[in-house]
Amino acid sequence: MKVLVPVKRVIDYNVKVRVKSDKTGVDLANVKMSMNPFDEISVEEAVRMKEAGTVSEIVVVSIGPQQAQETIRTALAMGADRGILVKTDEMVEPLGVAKILAKIVAEETPDLVILGKQAIDDDSNQTGQMLGAILDWPQGTFASEVKVDGGQFHVTREVDGGLQTVALDGPAIVTVDLRLNEPRYASLPNIMKAKKKPVDTKAPEDYGVDIAPRLSVLEVSEPAVREAGEKVEDVATLVSKLKTAGAI
Repeated sequence: MKVLVPVKRVIDYNVKVRVKSDKTGVDLANVKMSMNPFDEISVEEAVRMKEAGTVSEIVVVSIGPQQAQETIRTALAMGADRGILVKTDEMVEPLGVAKILAKIVAEETPDLVILGKQAIDDDSNQTGQMLGAILDWPQGTFASEVKVDGGQFHVTREVDGGLQTVALDGPAIVTVDLRLNEPRYASLPNIMKAKKKPVDTKAPEDYGVDIAPRLSVLEVSEPAVREAGEKVEDVATLVSKLKTAGAI
């Protein structure tokens, strides 16, 4: 079974994001970048499937600038077999990403596409669902558990009412949630081995996909600063102040 794992290069989750002075976006200059945390979980799950003997090949895909190759190498060090970098310096919206991935799926013919439910930079939570619609494949979103049973994938989803388990006939698409697994740290020997694993470089034009943006960012601003709290002596005073403030 072949698995395709899309990964995204984003600002590291430990970094405090700064908005540009002209409010056109966030400042990426001299900022640490890393793999999207949800995508780390999807890579880890694919590697675990390979270790269990159900997966024979893991192909990692990233769409972004040349530096995104580092993100692919991280996935290769975790245990993936080869990578594909679709190189572009333009910001690619989820629909453009889904269209490119659909073309790659047509070439690679994977049995499973597993990816993070969302990226922490735009929080769109759209790519997996759009890819499923384009390919007309069954999908399981927000997965907290994935089991392979022959040609089916049993996906336990986190929904508002608790947990829901669905059975997907392959090929299928799965988007993963935080509680699926704990990603491993790549060992130094595996990091060295990853440097020798093949990474193909493509361009959106190679797949005939138009990545022109359909959305315009009007302004990016920091959230308003929260006002300081106030301590009260007793519940009666609290209720009185809430009524005065119009909270109840």
